[in-house]
Amino acid sequence: MTAETMTCRRCGEGATPLAKAPFRNELGTRILSEICSGCWQEWLQHQTLLINHYGLDPRDQKSRTFLYEQIEEVLLGDGSGKEVDTSQQGSIEW
Repeated sequence: MTAETMTCRRCGEGATPLAKAPFRNELGTRILSEICSGCWQEWLQHQTLLINHYGLDPRDQKSRTFLYEQIEEVLLGDGSGKEVDTSQQGSIEW
């Protein structure tokens, strides 16, 4: 592994790290140090699905809390986040 790679917590591979933290908080720092750029890109695609499916507004605190919880579970946890449940379209159930 070179200085340009890191061992990603999610995929376990030696991979390219993110260029900078995605958020200016402790969660962003953890993502920067533990998650590779490839897994972050996969998360962004999943996040888009969640936002569109549940009609989330990232400016809304409740929506952000939901998305941050999903980041903790999907990227930094066991990988089992909220699935897109078609019966719940347009609402957040938690």
